[in-house]
Amino acid sequence: MNALDISRWQFGITTVYHFLLVPLTIGLAPLVAAMQTAWVITGKDHWLRLTKFFGKLFLINFALGVATGIVQEFQFGMNWSEYSRFVGDVFGAPLALEGLVAFFMESTFLGLWIFGWSRLPKLAHLAAIWMVAIGVNASAYFIVAANSFMQHPVGARFNPETGRAELESIVAVLTNNTLLAAFPHVVAGSFVTAGTFVAGIAGWWMVRKARSGDSAQLAEARTMWRPAALVGTWVMLVSLVALFFTGDTQGKLMFEQQPMKMASAESLCHTETDPDFSILTVGTHNNCDSVVHVLEVPFVLPFLAKGEFSGVTLPGVVDLQKEFNEKYGVGDYRPNLFVTYWSFRAMIGLAAGSALLALAGLWLTRRGRVPNQRWFSWLSLLMIPTPFLANSAGWVFTEMGRQPWVVVPNPTGDPNVRLMVQQGVSNHSAGVVLFSLIVFTLLYGALAVVWFYLMRRYVVHGPDPAPVVADDDKPGDTGGPGRPRTEEPAVEQLSFAY
Repeated sequence: MNALDISRWQFGITTVYHFLLVPLTIGLAPLVAAMQTAWVITGKDHWLRLTKFFGKLFLINFALGVATGIVQEFQFGMNWSEYSRFVGDVFGAPLALEGLVAFFMESTFLGLWIFGWSRLPKLAHLAAIWMVAIGVNASAYFIVAANSFMQHPVGARFNPETGRAELESIVAVLTNNTLLAAFPHVVAGSFVTAGTFVAGIAGWWMVRKARSGDSAQLAEARTMWRPAALVGTWVMLVSLVALFFTGDTQGKLMFEQQPMKMASAESLCHTETDPDFSILTVGTHNNCDSVVHVLEVPFVLPFLAKGEFSGVTLPGVVDLQKEFNEKYGVGDYRPNLFVTYWSFRAMIGLAAGSALLALAGLWLTRRGRVPNQRWFSWLSLLMIPTPFLANSAGWVFTEMGRQPWVVVPNPTGDPNVRLMVQQGVSNHSAGVVLFSLIVFTLLYGALAVVWFYLMRRYVVHGPDPAPVVADDDKPGDTGGPGRPRTEEPAVEQLSFAY
């Protein structure tokens, strides 16, 4: 492999590691804030215990997400310096906003929330976690804005004197129609992840408590874990519906802006009118004509492309390749069809795991029931990874499908604002990049082990016991005169645990 291949592997590996953590952070922060809001309004201790319990898990995920994410921006300068030189004036703007606005807001208010349990007024402390939730989503917006520029460059023009793309309108970059379609899809996927995470853990604990045979344990399953499971379940269902509609919007844009990506996602080799959507194929894919579509569904693909069920002509990979050769010069403009095709189906298929858990959870908890079926506890745990993997598959599809472009040409924009992957790589030797690839892969692997160990440890440990309230104490508060006399909150202790 040469430096280009190794650089692509390095960025891909570190990004997939990092993106396993991102959706949970985006989705879990608002859920923790909602649990704390429920406690503030109702004064019920089980909402406080759930807030602190899932707050610990959020902090672990947030900390590891920061540790794995900081490398990403450095790689633009280390491995992709030519790309940074070409679009740094544009691409750097949303990244700077992410750092200056979102990241500092997240960090500041997260610190206030961690250390403010017994130091801030209740409403001020609640506001802090809501600001964290807003901050993580604002951070996601700016990151997706930067990525959307790569998928559909707007707000920039090519300067022939400098040979660079230069920013003309930051408003255009931050209102890119690709961004406005992609961001809700990312957020919906994140809420599916967080909802599955909460429902899965709550379902496992609910069955465990219900099967214990102890009346107090059964009461806890009913009063604490069942509400938590229902919160996660309803968040999953609503988010899955949102995921469908936002994905549909995003898909229609892709058919206009990146027809090669969508043709590759279907392994549609030749231009056809009203082609069927393939569920299963056999063949090498990258040798396009060898692909055999085994199982197909009619009407789906025309609807995905144009919102119509018939009369839609879709360009194929072979015909687009000829068109791009004439437009951009001789070259291979096809992505890896095998990866693009199967990552698209993995994204959709793995999301079904959350749907299965949501439907099973709603059925088993109907009319106040508390399930005690052992299979449901196993289902709850086994479905937790599925949205993580679905989100990763979606990003693999999005990024691999735009190859060989690192900045995809805008069909209606400046035709010179475009860059191929081989043009963006740094001028390093293969040995140097291989060394950093090995180091980062091992480091990220170690961090993944730490993440899993900490998450498993605190999930199995469970929430802290309910606070002991003295006779003169007011229920539903967290410290100080006339408040529950408890030890320092475990969330504060956790901040030093790692």
